[in-house]
Amino acid sequence: MGVDYRKKGDFGSAFKYCTKAAGLKDSQAHYELANMYYAGLGVAKNEKLANHHLEEAAIAGHWKARFDLGIYEGNKGNITRAVKHYIIAASHGADNAVNALIKYYKVGQISKEDFAAALRAHQAAIDATKSPLREAADSTQCIEFK
Repeated sequence: MGVDYRKKGDFGSAFKYCTKAAGLKDSQAHYELANMYYAGLGVAKNEKLANHHLEEAAIAGHWKARFDLGIYEGNKGNITRAVKHYIIAASHGADNAVNALIKYYKVGQISKEDFAAALRAHQAAIDATKSPLREAADSTQCIEFK
């Protein structure tokens, strides 16, 4: 419900519902609260609380939160921590995390072995979401324009 209220622009209600859900360890609720605190949507901007909720979401498996932590740490100059966050996000199938890792690899901030392992984990996550039924359904949805 918190996400629905946020999409409608009712940040007060969004904050209330996300806070309740975050108390129940909901990763999406923590992610929403992090974004609200970063942007000051319905609450005063608070980087410390934003990072707290981002970390809670990441710990709970939210790959976007993990990717955002990579950005945050990279901007602070904590490249080792940034790379670790990107590797975890990549292992969840996040293409944007792989792109970030490529940039760090090109400048020597990640070892060849760690980069290769991250790519293998990324591919495994992608492969895990594939199925013959899904691929067949996708192929029937294709429209050829001439």
